[in-house]
Amino acid sequence: MQKVTKAIIPAAGLGTRMLPISHAVPKEMLPIVDLPAVYYLVEEAVKSGIEDILIITNRDKDAMEDFFDLSVEYGDVLAAKGKTEELERLREIANMANVYFLRQRETRGLGHAVGRAKEFVGENPFTVLYGDDIIFSQTPVTRQLMDVYEQYGKPVVGVKPVPKEDLRRYCSLKVAPVDEKSGLYFCDDMIEKPKPSEEFSNLSILGRVLLSPEVFDLIDGLKPGAGGEIQLTDAMAMLARKSGVYALDFEGRRFDLGSKLGFLMANVERGLVHPETGDAFRAYLKEMAKTL
Repeated sequence: MQKVTKAIIPAAGLGTRMLPISHAVPKEMLPIVDLPAVYYLVEEAVKSGIEDILIITNRDKDAMEDFFDLSVEYGDVLAAKGKTEELERLREIANMANVYFLRQRETRGLGHAVGRAKEFVGENPFTVLYGDDIIFSQTPVTRQLMDVYEQYGKPVVGVKPVPKEDLRRYCSLKVAPVDEKSGLYFCDDMIEKPKPSEEFSNLSILGRVLLSPEVFDLIDGLKPGAGGEIQLTDAMAMLARKSGVYALDFEGRRFDLGSKLGFLMANVERGLVHPETGDAFRAYLKEMAKTL
């Protein structure tokens, strides 16, 4: 079995739910306390054992490339001011992984974005960390999926139960439990953005998948699906119907960074544990709660 060492982070969306700020600042670069959202995705991949990461972007998202690079000029200024701790932190970020960038050019959906990574992936299994989904967990969710893959040798998707009315925005999986205690299921079909009565279950893919390279041939043959876009779920459904995939109800708290509420909630979550803000922020929230 081949080791999983590569990850794809699709980050080419326009971020229309975060307008007006996303018109000027890529939503992936909006800060969660003092780090951009995309950092947490890269960090999760690295902590899971991923070595090579490809971020799929589009025009006007050069700020992401700059963040994972080390500015010589900025380094000289920090060094001259004796800010060695800050400089070392920037160096750690620049060296945390082999981070590459590729433009999608046309915004044609998640499936099309992932399809652009075919040459990067080659014949290797790979993970996809959806750019809108930040997940805080004890064990990185990508690592959780990799553990299942190493045991069963099949693609794995990260799932969570969602309210029935929310399935219209996500997908629905047809599953049978493998190990209810660990939240592992076997999936042999799925549907993207199901209409009422089309749902299989209330389990939906939320932000993380581990796929085999055969998915690229399936993506190449896809026609536009839900929303007129090339849907990655449609290719994964073909994999599921062909030989099955595993679905893991992962451990972790997921935040939708494509929404204003999700962005605010993620900042509260991290602000409470940040060493510079945690205690004071907690005290502030307790006082604020008394006025609500």
